[in-house]
Amino acid sequence: MNSKETALLATKVLDNKKAQDIVCIDISIKSSFADYFVLASGNNERQIKALSDDIDDEFAKNDIFAKNIEGQPSSGWILMDYGDVIVNVLTTEMRQRYNIEKVWGDCEFLELDLED
Repeated sequence: MNSKETALLATKVLDNKKAQDIVCIDISIKSSFADYFVLASGNNERQIKALSDDIDDEFAKNDIFAKNIEGQPSSGWILMDYGDVIVNVLTTEMRQRYNIEKVWGDCEFLELDLED
């Protein structure tokens, strides 16, 4: 599975688990540390914990393992480093505060085929 497929798998898992405002950003042109950022919001700390657990479980089924996981649900932000794909699961409040999309605004945002 290449990095784009891995990033898109993350978006599907997050969508299936009712994450909000899911985006996938191709940062490969601007970044030396990863190819894709996946961002998603949860309503509360419990949901972001569940979302991060679901990503980790689904990726493990595909022999994809995190190099590092940073943050706790109580911080409102969990960052999961899968090498070329970085998955960020945040509470809505933290997402608005840090506005990661603006930082990477000059990169390509992938069109996602997610359920409404």
